[in-house]
Amino acid sequence: MSVADWIVLVVTLVGIILYGVWKSRGQRDMQGYFLDNQSMPWYIVLLSIIGTQASAVTFLSAPGQAYTDGMRFVQYYFGLPLAMVVLCITFVPIFHKLKVYTAYEYLEQRFDLKTRTLTSGLFLLQRALSTGISIYAPSIILSSLMGWNIYLTNIIMGGLLIIYTVSGGTRAVSYTQTFQLVIIFAAMFLAGWMVVHLLPENVGFIDALQVSGKMDKLNVIVTDFNWKDRYNIWSGLIGGFFLALSYFGTDQSQVGRYLTARSVTESRLGLLMNGLVKVPMQFLILLIGALVFVFYLYFRAPVFFNEAQIKKVYRSEQGTAFKAVEQEYNRLAIVKQAQVKEMAAAIKKGDEAAIAGGKAALQQTEHAAEEARTKAIALIKKADPAADTNDTNYIFLHFVVNNLPKGLVGLLIAIIFLAAWGSIAAALNSLASTTVIDIYQRMYKKEETDSHYLQVSRRWTVAWGLFCIVVAQFASQLGSLIEAVNILGSLFYGVILGIFLVAFYCKRIGGTATFWAAVVSEAGVIVIWLCNIVSFLWLNAIGCFLVIGIAAIFQFIIGKNERSLTAANERSDSK
Repeated sequence: MSVADWIVLVVTLVGIILYGVWKSRGQRDMQGYFLDNQSMPWYIVLLSIIGTQASAVTFLSAPGQAYTDGMRFVQYYFGLPLAMVVLCITFVPIFHKLKVYTAYEYLEQRFDLKTRTLTSGLFLLQRALSTGISIYAPSIILSSLMGWNIYLTNIIMGGLLIIYTVSGGTRAVSYTQTFQLVIIFAAMFLAGWMVVHLLPENVGFIDALQVSGKMDKLNVIVTDFNWKDRYNIWSGLIGGFFLALSYFGTDQSQVGRYLTARSVTESRLGLLMNGLVKVPMQFLILLIGALVFVFYLYFRAPVFFNEAQIKKVYRSEQGTAFKAVEQEYNRLAIVKQAQVKEMAAAIKKGDEAAIAGGKAALQQTEHAAEEARTKAIALIKKADPAADTNDTNYIFLHFVVNNLPKGLVGLLIAIIFLAAWGSIAAALNSLASTTVIDIYQRMYKKEETDSHYLQVSRRWTVAWGLFCIVVAQFASQLGSLIEAVNILGSLFYGVILGIFLVAFYCKRIGGTATFWAAVVSEAGVIVIWLCNIVSFLWLNAIGCFLVIGIAAIFQFIIGKNERSLTAANERSDSK
């Protein structure tokens, strides 16, 4: 990056940090640290919810996801608006009425301590693992820009995030996310505009969309039903609905956002607006990835987007063989450039036969290029067995660093850092609040001062931050980060949602039946995933219904045994 980029990057990051510290001054107790004394207006709640969900993974990995697999990932969000409506009717008024710090406090009131502890434990495990993956995302940037070892970079990035979160609490997270998202949306709009602007003079936005569509990158809606297909309209509407309902209704990192609102109405407005904004927002981010794909048809793409890894191969014994494969890949890139121009010309003329022929030729060359890439990746792995051979997460970063003008590169890198800090800080905050409120305060230190709990909360923030750094060290083997985070969430969210739905709507089912139903259901979900029976989105619905069904059966058995025991006791007494 240029000096101007570094200046923009540093000034943006330092400015946001100082603003967050200033806004968080005066916090003296847990009410302020975790809920900001429930003083947030709805628009801050909205931006905080979006900022918590839209991590660096979203802005770094989503364009790469569209580049490799098209835009069908957007269907993952189709169930979100309906889920927001259900949350506003059911979850929000209950949480506000009970004046809870965490969502799991309600479960002890409804069931018992063991069910509350199990649910909060499932959340802690899932959220800590996901947060570790989120720390890895901005570490990729520093590692690529500075040539640093990724493991050392994870430690540095995680350390900065711990300091940022401990010093600020909820108020810093919420208010800085407001400014972050303004910068993020502006910068992503500029990035999309620059992709089209950098295309050849005779290729406009509509032309780029047409080419992208012919290459099957605008596959926004897939209607074919397939249990194992990760992204189609059915898995998005049904599985996505249950995932969104659980994420926003039971995940403390999100519940903690709208519990900061001034009232139930403010919470509802924030959630409903999130349902309206999130789908088009994700659509536009994925569209940038589809446009980047077109850009690299007209201009040569690298054989592997992680340039730091390429440099390592050059210095290894595989360097000569790798360069030969790279030359073949570059030759095919020249062929693709000619073919895409021919297809674009045919599209403008409306010559369907020429369009079909051009598409077939381009796809054939693209297939040959992928075979060359496969050989290159094999050489990378041979040169460095520990290398991350999935470069999906580097595609957008490579485009930004190598093609955008000075200053804008620094701004876009800054927004990815900001997205990471906002979402990870909220996650660490929720991990600390759940640990302190649901475990430490409830089971160990029930009668202490607020200042004591505040200090313990900060210590647990540090502890969970260190755990997440450890998780980040293994994230390089997970492939597309945005998929990895959502798969991990789907392993737990359905079961957690099932527990809450039983609590809300199945008043005759008790804590013991729900507890064991959750244990059995979680084991079942993991087995289904390991056996690859269905795609991960369906796990959310399956886990939810398993808990409800098994809990009903267990309660029937428990009730029958209790009735038998009561009858036996009555007969004994009569004698």
